[in-house]
Amino acid sequence: MKNKVRQMFKDKLFLVMLVLGLLTIVAAAGVVTIQRGGTEENPYLSMEDQESLIADETEGGAGQLAGASDMEKPDGLENGDSASGSGGEEDRVSGTDVSSWLADSASDTDSAEEAAVDSQSEAALAGAGNDAASAMVLNFTDADTLGWPVRGSVLIDYSMDTTTYFATLEQYKCSPGIVVQSEVSTPVYAPAAARVLEVGSNEELGNYVTLDLGNEYTAICGQLKEIPVAANDYVEAGSLLGYVAEPTKYYSVEGSNVYLELTHEGTPVDPLDYLE
Repeated sequence: MKNKVRQMFKDKLFLVMLVLGLLTIVAAAGVVTIQRGGTEENPYLSMEDQESLIADETEGGAGQLAGASDMEKPDGLENGDSASGSGGEEDRVSGTDVSSWLADSASDTDSAEEAAVDSQSEAALAGAGNDAASAMVLNFTDADTLGWPVRGSVLIDYSMDTTTYFATLEQYKCSPGIVVQSEVSTPVYAPAAARVLEVGSNEELGNYVTLDLGNEYTAICGQLKEIPVAANDYVEAGSLLGYVAEPTKYYSVEGSNVYLELTHEGTPVDPLDYLE
């Protein structure tokens, strides 16, 4: 009997210990779970957190791009700063400053373009593209000399006070210019610095060039061909005016030549008084 009682006591004690053990295990598991729940971070971000993260990354990227530019920085932007405001408030460059710098740069560009246009205008006034500068000051006086358009014998002299004989015409008449003998295709040169008034042609002189020497002095060179100049061109003394042509019918007996006439205030004067 005593043995049965002891056996039952032992069985009840075992059951009690088993229950207590189970309760202890359950309680311990609950404590561990509570502790982990207090420290474990939520592995998922809310939509609001994601939007904040994207905004932060966008701002940071813009600042980094602005700071990494190799373009020269405007005044007030030190090394390591950026116009996007990646530094402190005191280091930032306001939008007004940047706009002012851009406006100054545009102004400098406009000034450079205007200077280039002015330079081109001056070049055009100076006669760029002509044989001589078109801004040439023409100031021929009675103390100046003329260069010979060609070198040769004078076949017919200037004569306005008396008449001179013209062999081809077989008559005497006044001569407002001189006729200088020369070979066909010989180069003919400008006798002085001048502006071309006219390039024309007539039966007597053939092709001719009229030159304004300044101070109302005018020269005419006739019996030419292959004339390279045009009206309003400026030429220097010695510039090519053309070449000696075949003589017109008015000078067929005299032969090939260059006709040179000089006038002052519309009145013919003797070219030989001015030729070197």
